[in-house]
Amino acid sequence: MTAGTLTAGPRPLRCWVPRGVYAPQTDTWLLGQAIRREGITARTDVLDLGTGSGLLAVEAARLGGRVTAVDISWRALAATRLNALLNGESLRVRHGDLASAVPGRRFDLVITNPPYVPAPDTAPPRGLARAWDAGRDGRRLIDRICDTAPTVLRPTGTLLIVHSHLCGVDATLARLEKAGLRAEVVDRALVPYGRVLRSRLTWLRQQGLTADDGTTEEPEELEELVVIRAEHTPT
Repeated sequence: MTAGTLTAGPRPLRCWVPRGVYAPQTDTWLLGQAIRREGITARTDVLDLGTGSGLLAVEAARLGGRVTAVDISWRALAATRLNALLNGESLRVRHGDLASAVPGRRFDLVITNPPYVPAPDTAPPRGLARAWDAGRDGRRLIDRICDTAPTVLRPTGTLLIVHSHLCGVDATLARLEKAGLRAEVVDRALVPYGRVLRSRLTWLRQQGLTADDGTTEEPEELEELVVIRAEHTPT
């Protein structure tokens, strides 16, 4: 497990991450940056889908939001509860599979950092791999989130989702627009491939998911992370 003080917004947030729960990384901070631009107030109902350590849920609560954090992992929910306590914030936690954990509810802001790493194994991931493995195209959960987003957003609500270019930015934009939402990329960041992607370089090349042709002795692999913002199309 890891514990520490992490910078997020105007003041640092304390964070405890047990083994088996996704530790905050660049995608977390990128999504947090977008969240802070949304003007969250005490009247903002926020849903965090796949909350992991709960750090972004805690950040939304710190900004004043009424936050509900959802995860399918009981360990993640325990971490979320403790991290809320460590930072003096209150929020609701719900166990379940994405939006099915909050049936019939709608929110002003839905935030999500879902698993998005393409994986050669088509079987559902287990253990810590559930935090990143998302099928051969990396879209196992992304497509479900895009399809169900309109059902959990209020008419003036907003969705913020972060993921890698490896699973298809245009595909997400198109899927959200097909669902009736207006979507655009609002943030980007280039980061070196992490341990998981480096371990799959050969497979990624075979799938055409990386531009590297394998001819250089020490290729520099960069992953682009994007935050996509979506809202209902005006009628």
